[in-house]
Amino acid sequence: MLKLYQPRSTNLTFVLSHLLLQGNLFSKCNNTRGADVEKIRTALTDQMATQAKPTDKHKKLSDGGGLHLLIHPSGAKYWHISYRFAGKQNTLSLGIYPDVSLADARERRDEVRKLLADGINPSDVQRIRKAAQRAELQAQKEAQIADEGRLIAATRFMLDNEGALSFRFGNRYIALTSAETIELRAFLDATRTVTAKVTSCP
Repeated sequence: MLKLYQPRSTNLTFVLSHLLLQGNLFSKCNNTRGADVEKIRTALTDQMATQAKPTDKHKKLSDGGGLHLLIHPSGAKYWHISYRFAGKQNTLSLGIYPDVSLADARERRDEVRKLLADGINPSDVQRIRKAAQRAELQAQKEAQIADEGRLIAATRFMLDNEGALSFRFGNRYIALTSAETIELRAFLDATRTVTAKVTSCP
């Protein structure tokens, strides 16, 4: 009777360990858009992102789904996501690490992927959000200036408990005594009915 050959079962853990040792899960790219960038393809952890050290060239730590942490030679770390829209490759900035944590960066990546699934370009959404933020800051600045103007107007003339008047004209501040204030009031009362005489030029 002919016996069929049955291959020996393969241990999946052993194969994966072997590939890791051979370095097949890691790759380096020496030319990305004209700049030397080292790529490490593996899921990130907070410890990896924190302990990643800068080198003499840009280093890119990939997390999957287009998300990666770009480490500059200066030591600055920036989150980016790469994606394709309308047949074109795009890169979107997602913030600075550690101000934007790994968990936050993954949430932003998922938001980008949802927009893409709905046929929306995430770069357009980001531009709209930034424009709205600038408009809001400008409105807050104008409101603050208006409040300061109202405060200045409200405190331009002040009368203390003793009846002394103080007032401002631009950067000049004038404070009268109680007696001087009484004299000023008498002068204003005396000249209240006086009208300026207008003479025409010959």
